Amino acid sequence: MRGQGRKESLSDSRDLDGSYDQLTGHPPGPTKKALKQRFLKLLPCCGPQALPSVSENSVEDEFELSTVCHRPEGLEQLQEQTKFTRKELQVLYRGFKNECPSGIVNEENFKQIYSQFFPQGDSSTYATFLFNAFDTNHDGSVSFEDFVAGLSVILRGTIDDRLNWAFNLYDLNKDGCITKEEMLDIMKSIYDMMGKYTYPALREEAPREHVESFFQKMDRNKDGVVTIEEFIESCQKDENIMRSMQLFDNVI
Repeated sequence: MRGQGRKESLSDSRDLDGSYDQLTGHPPGPTKKALKQRFLKLLPCCGPQALPSVSENSVEDEFELSTVCHRPEGLEQLQEQTKFTRKELQVLYRGFKNECPSGIVNEENFKQIYSQFFPQGDSSTYATFLFNAFDTNHDGSVSFEDFVAGLSVILRGTIDDRLNWAFNLYDLNKDGCITKEEMLDIMKSIYDMMGKYTYPALREEAPREHVESFFQKMDRNKDGVVTIEEFIESCQKDENIMRSMQLFDNVI
């Protein structure tokens, strides 16, 4: 027992000082692709682009590292909880640690990373909605466990799993239905993210027109809200939506 305790203590200390990678089992090395490029290109309206470098020597970063160090669950447990292989989890974890050395990302960090993909627009509101979808326990942070749990659904889940995740993203107050106000907030945030200088130019009334089209298709009983049942049934009957869902199948 004492020997085991010493081993656990040594492992913890090596993980804390960065000399040991808890999931990969060896010293961390450079990631082939920054996590933000691997992850953000999978999300709505995103595509891979050249990313500016992020300073690693700021006082704020050093303070965060000295005060917060979240160590994720064991590799075997994460394999059981997600649909990723051991190797895939190792790649994702090393990328996550590269972008988030403290082991967690808060909303402001998330918005900063996300904004680098949309320099021509304001992505802050949409990034907040997306952050809340990953922050399932609503503690104001996204850990590696939160990240891979959401990513597992998006990339490896069934069609119903993915549609449920999308519905949760759009259901801003998490009351089990999507209102026109919520959908309008989503659409406005997407248009803000795309920027004012798109071609062809976006019309001011376009977000509201999209919302009306969405509800005409999804709100089957015309009660002014879209339930999860209506959402899934309507999406499953839409060939374009089904094709877009299948695009995620072989990303990683």
